[in-house]
Amino acid sequence: MQIKKVCIAFLGNSLHDSRIVNLTNSLKEEKCTVSVISFDWFISDNEYFDDTYKIFKLHKGHYSLFFYLRFAYLLIKELFKNKSDIYFAEDLYTLPFVATIAKIRKAKLYYNSRELYAFLGGLRNRPFLQKMVKSIEQFYIKKVDLVLTTGEMDSEFLKKFYKITNTIEIRNIPLLQMPAQTVNYREMFDIPRNSLIMIYQGVLLVGRGIPIILQAMKELPELYLIIIGDGEQKNNFAQMTTELGISYRVFFIGTINQKELINFTAGGDIGLSLIENISISYYHALPNKLFEYIMAGIPVLASALPQMKKIIDDYNVGETIQLEKSEELINSLSKWIDQPLLLKEYKKNCLVAAQELNWQSEFKRVRNILLY
Repeated sequence: MQIKKVCIAFLGNSLHDSRIVNLTNSLKEEKCTVSVISFDWFISDNEYFDDTYKIFKLHKGHYSLFFYLRFAYLLIKELFKNKSDIYFAEDLYTLPFVATIAKIRKAKLYYNSRELYAFLGGLRNRPFLQKMVKSIEQFYIKKVDLVLTTGEMDSEFLKKFYKITNTIEIRNIPLLQMPAQTVNYREMFDIPRNSLIMIYQGVLLVGRGIPIILQAMKELPELYLIIIGDGEQKNNFAQMTTELGISYRVFFIGTINQKELINFTAGGDIGLSLIENISISYYHALPNKLFEYIMAGIPVLASALPQMKKIIDDYNVGETIQLEKSEELINSLSKWIDQPLLLKEYKKNCLVAAQELNWQSEFKRVRNILLY
């Protein structure tokens, strides 16, 4: 195979995104030269640059316009310096700029529709912005060689909505690996041995079920929560823990590097994926945290949305609940507190499922489609 040059662009920190890190490493193993352009507005230290990754720091102040103008300026400048055979637009925000450069370079263009962007929960009460997002995506998605999605339901939806046929599913699945050194949260935070440690990992946004689990914790003093990640709702969630009187049982440990993440995930007893059904995009959810919990060997408690429910039921790695019924959440957690052997059975099933649900197998399935 001829050595290919690949450029990946993403509005986010690429080193904190397992999908990009895994894709980059797999492409390098195929002898591709990969350059990643990404952005971060949470980091407090300097920008990061090496032979593969460029992470530019953005400042998200009161005026979004200045944020996006600087993002657009930096991205366009970097794309013009880059001559590649394949371009990945890793989100809708980068798509217009990457599509333009790919056309100029006469290169292949892949669009990673990691969300149904026109149907995100944050747009449900903003009809003008939602209409604008639909228009942008509809225009540029027709210029793409391949649309990558995270699940079958997203592919089917985009095919019907935009009348396209060129979709392929690449699920957000972690590398096949075992924890090198599991983090001991009980020792770190003086958590009682007879308690249950829940893990939430991911961006801290509206619609991710965190207020719901915090309310449940008020009723169940045996539960502790480790929150791995950062986001715009962090301060609101922290304030809520204080108001509920549970702040001593909830620990925000920030964003963890992808290479170390599994060690932190494996330190929990339960992984939470309680996504609220507030939009089509959320209803279709099949998030990477679900697979990361399974890989780390911890049972999953998830909302009963169809794609998550199918994985959990097929592999028997946890349970799903109707999130709008608070008694189901309380009952499931109470059962898991009282039946430690049930958790052990789910944990054993996680280790079996991980042998199938891993990035190596996922990339092998799509390798020839992406590179030939």
